[in-house]
Amino acid sequence: MSGTTARRGSPTPPIALARDAAAVTAHLDPGFVDVDGALLERLRGACASVTTDPATLTEASRDWWPLAMIWALDGEVASRAAAVAAPTSVTEVAAVLRVCNEAGVPVTAAGGRSGVCGASVPLYGGVVLDLCGITGIVDVDIDSMVLDVRPGTFGDMLESELRASYGATVGHWPQSIDLSTVGGWLACRGAGQYSTRYGKIEDIVVGIDVALADGRTITTGGAPRAAVGPDLTQLFVGSEGTLGIITGARLRLHPVPRAERRAAYGFPSFEAGLDACRKIMRRGATPAVLRLYDSIEGHRNFETGEAVHPLLVLDEGDPRVIDAVMSIVREECDWTSDLDGNDLLARWLEHRNDVSALEALISRGYVVDTMEVAARWRDLPGIYAAATDALTSVKHTMVASAHQSHSYPDGACLYFTFAGEPPPDEREAYYRAAWDAGTHAVLDHGGTLSHHHGVGLNRARFVREALGDAFDVLVAAKRALDPRGILNPGKLGLPSPFGPSPAWPEDR
Repeated sequence: MSGTTARRGSPTPPIALARDAAAVTAHLDPGFVDVDGALLERLRGACASVTTDPATLTEASRDWWPLAMIWALDGEVASRAAAVAAPTSVTEVAAVLRVCNEAGVPVTAAGGRSGVCGASVPLYGGVVLDLCGITGIVDVDIDSMVLDVRPGTFGDMLESELRASYGATVGHWPQSIDLSTVGGWLACRGAGQYSTRYGKIEDIVVGIDVALADGRTITTGGAPRAAVGPDLTQLFVGSEGTLGIITGARLRLHPVPRAERRAAYGFPSFEAGLDACRKIMRRGATPAVLRLYDSIEGHRNFETGEAVHPLLVLDEGDPRVIDAVMSIVREECDWTSDLDGNDLLARWLEHRNDVSALEALISRGYVVDTMEVAARWRDLPGIYAAATDALTSVKHTMVASAHQSHSYPDGACLYFTFAGEPPPDEREAYYRAAWDAGTHAVLDHGGTLSHHHGVGLNRARFVREALGDAFDVLVAAKRALDPRGILNPGKLGLPSPFGPSPAWPEDR
């Protein structure tokens, strides 16, 4: 099935497989953990829906990782689970975890499977825990503007119900909103396109429910700005299912915006545009969208010319607040050229959730991916130059470009895109070389490993370098919470008891 059309309320396959789903093979072979008949019966006693149907196993075992989409053209998936359990309650989640922990069988949580780093690939087989059956709004505290929601709830359906029934919004609008779930947002520490106004998911979350590896369930957070030791919520947000399984969340809400304003400006250089964004944020203005494109991406998306670096600005909310914000934006951009904000924003809004281009390009033989990172304002120009140069220098690269997609008072996210056309038998080698070159350029110039796509399998080899000695703290947390190592093994660069990770060991 094509991945171009989202399937409302259920995972959307990323790309058509070259052969029947029941006949695909695994590209990676780090060691397969099977589920025998006796364990299968125990799992079925813990969860009403457990299957070993080959086609179901295949689809439940893949996400939108671009390299794995290339393998799909060869009739392969990265790896495949031995069984899929689809609980419909927290009780069933806990019961499945207890069974798997006792048996020493890996468990990989999966929701919409829209991630692009291989985080939901069941690397060593075992059980995929499909959380899409734990869905829906539990409660809306309209006085406190707090939502209680289940993890398998898809973003588009959540927003539709909140707006229609409560006049509220979470304000979290990832490009994958039609494909992704609340649990996935939290697991990879995601960001929406309006994060400058509403914050990333770690700013939106108030508290969570978590099922631990041994089946215990805990609740974290819940009160505003409590000081009861470390913030345990943030321990699990971004842990990608390696420390516990998120089974519920409390999220901050906002009233549906009463008004909206739009503007666009053209800068002579990307660095000049970054400086304008920095000054806007420094003055306390937080427009929902403050999106700067380099000239390559600007011309590709908006035909703004090969020398223009367009800045798109959109804000929404109370009219008095957004009028003040847009006034500051205007003051900081009045020295450069005005663009048609209504036209450019309308075009961006029309296509911002369209993910069909990735499948189309990969199906035509190109290797394409994105690399989003974050850094302080002072470091962003150097990172932009170094990373685009590094990506362009890799043999077979056709183009490398970037835009600044999320702004904060201390820095921003740079979102790089690269595309190459290597020979078919060099696609995987080219993909690795591009990621190595781009990532090392970013880390060497003060950037982070990821801003909102997370780590998964693709970035696992860089985590120790990115965290330094703090990596040992992450390893210690993993050992304390999951001593048998059953939760999403092979991810985040963490050691696995099931064998070595095939994620290209670091050889820098």
